[in-house]
Amino acid sequence: MPSSRIARLAYGLGAAGLLPQGAVILALLAGGSSLRFMATVLGFAYPALILSFLGGVWWGLAARAPERAPGWLWVVAVVPSLIAFAACFPLAAGGGWPVASLTAVGLSLIGSVAVDFRLARMGLCPEGWMALRVPLSIGLGSMTLLITVL
Repeated sequence: MPSSRIARLAYGLGAAGLLPQGAVILALLAGGSSLRFMATVLGFAYPALILSFLGGVWWGLAARAPERAPGWLWVVAVVPSLIAFAACFPLAAGGGWPVASLTAVGLSLIGSVAVDFRLARMGLCPEGWMALRVPLSIGLGSMTLLITVL
């Protein structure tokens, strides 16, 4: 449990970050073809933005301790944005979307936890980082994958 007011705020805001995807799932479950396309696009766009954000966070962790940050971290930090961008192509081309794009982003979010575990072992993450990152990444990734079957 977070001990400081800032940590509690981070946990609360992090948990609130799952609400947009929850709203998308509720909209898809409620049915109605008029909202289906918009909900699905938002269900892709939001986690793609968050995936890109995670890359920026990793870049920031590397920049905060450049003498301890391994070279691979700088490379890995740009990968989430590239995955999110590539996942936009099927939608932009008008076909083959959304299952492949949602799957790529959802699995990438879940997989991002492996990078965070490695960074935590290296001492590059703040205290409490994994308690925040694991449920949020697995939660958002799982919710994104759920959208592929709704």
